Parts: sequence; C-alpha cells; structure tokens
Amino acid sequence: MIDGPYFVLTVLGVLGAGLTAGVFCAFSTFVMQGLAALPPAQGVAAMNSVNRAAVRPAFMLVFLGTAVLAVVIAVVTFVLWPEGAAVELLLGSALFLIGSFGVTAAANVPRNTALLEVEPGSAQADDRWTSYVREWTAWNHVRTVASAATVVLYVLALS
Repeated sequence: MIDGPYFVLTVLGVLGAGLTAGVFCAFSTFVMQGLAALPPAQGVAAMNSVNRAAVRPAFMLVFLGTAVLAVVIAVVTFVLWPEGAAVELLLGSALFLIGSFGVTAAANVPRNTALLEVEPGSAQADDRWTSYVREWTAWNHVRTVASAATVVLYVLALS
C-alpha cells in the first residue's frame, strides 16, 4: 500500500478526477440535452455563455490541477514503482491525461472556439448547432468515462 505524501497525492487525484467526472457527467446526462432542446439561437448563446464561465479559476483549478497531479503521480510512480499499485496509478494517470485533458484540448475546446464565432441568430447557427451538440456530447462521454475510470484506478491503488 502506498503511504505518506504519495498517499495524499493519490487521494487528491481521486478527488480531482471525481469532481471532473461529475461535471462532465452532468453535461452528458442532462445539460446538453436541455441546451439541445432550445432553439438554435438560444442554444448557441447559452453554450457560449457556459463556455466563457468554464474557464474561471474554480473549475480550472480542479481540472488543470488534476492534470498536473496525474503527471506528478505518473513520475513518482516511475521513480518509486510501488508494489501492487504501479499499474493502476500509471493507467489512471494516462487515462486522465489522454482521455480527459487530451480530449478536452483536441476535441471539445476547438468546437467551443468555433461556436464562439457563430452569431446566435444567424443561419450558420441553425446549421451548426445540431452537429455541435452531437459531436461535443460524444466527446464529452469519452471525457466522463476516462475521468471516472481514473477515480476507480486510483482508488484501487490505495487499497
């Protein structure tokens, strides 16, 4: 079993990945469905507002902090190689960094940036909104599962 500061890092990783998974899960299970039910002009305006609010310190501290923790946990794991926990810690870190942080950077943020350029009442909004919701939500499902799986793997490493 891991202990000391390494234990604390892993518990913080569980907390951060769990909070992130919860936010992503909320979007996948009801927020995006609610926004999709709005007329395109209102949906685009609402999502753009959400996207601007998301990059505030509260969420960014959790999300980016968990990514940093995942890197630290992976590096410490390579150095110390804790018996019975190394595989879970490395897989959990990789899942968060690739499936949560990486997917956010490669799939969700570019879609958010493109949506910010769409005028809510325009014909382009009508054309883009349905595909945006479908694609963004599909990638968000990946982030949700990756973050939740990180929690499971980190908890297994603690036991």
